[in-house]
Amino acid sequence: MLVPSRRRLRFEVWIVLGLSLGQSAVYSVVQLLDKMTQAPLAQGTSTLNRSQSAREYFDLTYQLLDIIFALVPVLLVIYFLTDQRQAKAGLGQDAGSAFRKLGFNFARPGKDLLQGFGLAALIGVPSLGLYAAGRALGITTAIIPSGLDAYWWTVPVLILSAVRHAIVEEVIVVGYLLDRFGKFGWSMPVAIFVSSMLRGSYHLYQGFGPFIGNAIMGVVFAWVYTRTRRVMPLVIAHALLDIVAFVGFSLFGKAVGLG
Repeated sequence: MLVPSRRRLRFEVWIVLGLSLGQSAVYSVVQLLDKMTQAPLAQGTSTLNRSQSAREYFDLTYQLLDIIFALVPVLLVIYFLTDQRQAKAGLGQDAGSAFRKLGFNFARPGKDLLQGFGLAALIGVPSLGLYAAGRALGITTAIIPSGLDAYWWTVPVLILSAVRHAIVEEVIVVGYLLDRFGKFGWSMPVAIFVSSMLRGSYHLYQGFGPFIGNAIMGVVFAWVYTRTRRVMPLVIAHALLDIVAFVGFSLFGKAVGLG
């Protein structure tokens, strides 16, 4: 029975991050430096959902392709975390399942929803305060949650985009990395710290305020995961936060002078 070595697992983690959020972190740092060397951060903007074509249905196609391909690293993580040995040993239909291991399933929908809504409320209000403080201190760019034109498909695409971000970030940065860091022999505080710093780093293009806010969110989410061993409440909470931001801005931004 072959057990992957720590060296092999480290190589695996670098591949996953290089295809997903590690790559985003590198781009984010470069974008931050680009913005800082052009003008003060307070004068910069960060658009989260950009239009990719002036032609409606090509824009829709690009948006959907982005969402679909962004989920491929999640499938890779699910593959890596699935224990083929247990499945082959005939220990049950769900034996070795990465979905079960991560708690990324519908085994307890009611409790997951309640915890998701609670986490969203816990994180959402302080995040607004941190954003306002960052803008006042000049360390945060103006964030535009949606730059899409108003089409019939805009709101559904923004919802799908929010769900995509939630799945990618929570499955990879929390569920997958905490599992692998544990196998590296790292203590839980160190694993949570590195996971939360990564979460903050791929938001750096928005400025230092979002870096701090997302790093704190990462600590809270990772701690909750260590207590529940379920990533689903985190996905729900993250999706709710992004849906409110993306869809709310798209529908009401111009009405309140933000568009």
